[in-house]
Amino acid sequence: MESKRQLKYSKLIQKELGEIFQREAKPLVGNAMVTVIRVEMSPDLSVAKANLSFLLANNEELFERINNSKKEVRKFLGRRIGKNVRIIPELVFLMDDSAAYAQHMNEVISKLDIPESEADDEEDDQ
Repeated sequence: MESKRQLKYSKLIQKELGEIFQREAKPLVGNAMVTVIRVEMSPDLSVAKANLSFLLANNEELFERINNSKKEVRKFLGRRIGKNVRIIPELVFLMDDSAAYAQHMNEVISKLDIPESEADDEEDDQ
């Protein structure tokens, strides 16, 4: 269970990282859309784990590029929140695959052959 302080900082960092990927890091991401799904803070607020989701891009390639530019993204983050926090947290980026999982589950469900129940047949007859 995260404390109120952790939740406050995670929301702040999520908002600021989203804006960084839209504005300052535009050369890094190109025209891809990077969404910060969730940020989890360590209890001492020194590490932020950010789950990222991508649209219009090769996910693995873009994730690798962002991961290799952590220092630059952290510097942008420091400029934005430096006056609000004591420590600019180390960033750990994780690829969020919930959209791909949801698409996979939709495909699985659509392939199921579910016969109509007898109750549905009786309602149709009336």
